[in-house]
Amino acid sequence: MDWVVIVVVALGISQALRRWVVQPYRIQMSSMETTLYPDDLVMVDKVSYRLHEPHRGDVIIFWPPGITTDDPYIKRVIGLPGETVEARNGMVYVDGVPLNEPYVHGYVMPDFPATSVPQGQLFLMGDNRAVSVDSRSFGTVSTSSIVGRAVFAYWPLNHLVMLKAQTSLAQ
Repeated sequence: MDWVVIVVVALGISQALRRWVVQPYRIQMSSMETTLYPDDLVMVDKVSYRLHEPHRGDVIIFWPPGITTDDPYIKRVIGLPGETVEARNGMVYVDGVPLNEPYVHGYVMPDFPATSVPQGQLFLMGDNRAVSVDSRSFGTVSTSSIVGRAVFAYWPLNHLVMLKAQTSLAQ
């Protein structure tokens, strides 16, 4: 009987941790290459955004607006509330300042018009811009649809990656 109680308590604790603290997530698409690849496993922190707002460059898991899907999406935060995001001449600009994006490789971004990011919303884009379905397609994303912040990729073992905010405005 003691073992049954221990197993039930352990299962309860693990479910509570998964629901409110951390959760694994399997990458489904190639929209975050070369940072993350399909079938990579990432650990998602569900506590951070209860303590602070998302930062530019954070990689987040979220439910996309207007899209019926069984799996949440993963993208990078590009524009924050109150900012304007646009692409000109192959570069992304936030409030007219070019964005430094070291994770985007060899892709020339098509221009897109200036988009204002309302309060409580984010402008999100995948790192693999050529195939990413993101805020350029479905618009800004409500912060209430965020599942959590992807912190690190841990599988496969030969692709361990810390997912820190690498995006910054040019100085």
